[in-house]
Amino acid sequence: MLDLLPDLCDEHADKVRVLEPCFRDFGGEQIFWGQVVTVRCYEDNSRVRELVATPGTGKVLVVDGGAMVRRALLGDQLAAKAVENGWEGIVINGAIRDAGAIGTMVLGVKALATCPMKTEKRGLGEVDVPVTFAGVTIHPGDYLYADINGILVAREPLSHPLL
Repeated sequence: MLDLLPDLCDEHADKVRVLEPCFRDFGGEQIFWGQVVTVRCYEDNSRVRELVATPGTGKVLVVDGGAMVRRALLGDQLAAKAVENGWEGIVINGAIRDAGAIGTMVLGVKALATCPMKTEKRGLGEVDVPVTFAGVTIHPGDYLYADINGILVAREPLSHPLL
């Protein structure tokens, strides 16, 4: 099942948008999918912290960090909180830290890079807003699918025998 996205693209080409291939896999789960919750935040992961503390079963957190990689928007403590609350995965248009620990967790994580520097906590960021990066606009409530082939989004859930 490592190659879910090629099948989804073949079966639902008219319904999917594929993100540009700029993300690396960091989580212990390489395949994940779910309904999107968005947050836009720059070098401040306060809203990420709040969201991973909420129930996340069937959801993927999409974080638009503006492709900034000077500070990590996710570390092992927040990733562990996401696992505890049932999040399926996290996609970050920015950096993470504690990559070794995150790689052992039952959580899908894709990000641009790693950076050991934590963020400042100023309570900034916007939740449930459309975000645009990697050539695609992602809306809250969209469905995101990820595997080792990349990331795609659709407006509605996609059918596939493995889902």
